[in-house]
Amino acid sequence: MEAPERTGRALRKRVAGLLSAGDVDSILCQLIELPARKIINPLILALYSGDEETRWRAVLSVGAVVAHLAQEDMESARVIMRRFMWSLNDESGGIGWGAPEAMGEIMARHEGLAREFAPILISYLREDGNFLELEALQRGAVWAVARAGQVRPDLFRAAGPHLLPYLESTDPAVRGLAAWSLGVLGFRGARNKLEALLADHAEIIIAPEHRPIATRVSRLAREALNALSEQPA
Repeated sequence: MEAPERTGRALRKRVAGLLSAGDVDSILCQLIELPARKIINPLILALYSGDEETRWRAVLSVGAVVAHLAQEDMESARVIMRRFMWSLNDESGGIGWGAPEAMGEIMARHEGLAREFAPILISYLREDGNFLELEALQRGAVWAVARAGQVRPDLFRAAGPHLLPYLESTDPAVRGLAAWSLGVLGFRGARNKLEALLADHAEIIIAPEHRPIATRVSRLAREALNALSEQPA
């Protein structure tokens, strides 16, 4: 008989308890010791949380758990990636909240999955690809490309040209995230448009380091320009 603490209900309760805790490193260490296939559903459910701290802990946790799973069972990890892709498909009937962020975090943590799925993630930015209409999902896709690009710039540098239109989004958070992402990727072709955003003082809340912070679009544009200027000629 399976141990009570490893039953579905007990695991869901434990995952919820861990995600409400404050020490992220401790959360991740405990989660990767649990059976990935049994905790992935409550983790994905937490991506829909209305509490931003919980939601970002869920993003981190999904990334760690799926990357750990991929080391043991690559195909099972692929199935989860395809599940996120399906949730972003119009035919799924859902919205796919948190799916881009989760995919980006997974790819930041696992090179093999990044090599397979980087073109898919980039395609969510492209108007001639799997373009995401909802601005909330656009925020997620732009964040995801930057997050994965921090670790694997060679795989995500191709996203640069496709990020430029997002600097002109009507959503300030999308503009700010696009500026941050272009700085991360070192896309010099964004310089003129980034300079135009120096006068954009819209206040936004984003999570460049997995924790919500308040900032301004202009500040993110300045930081991106600084990153570009520090690149070797």
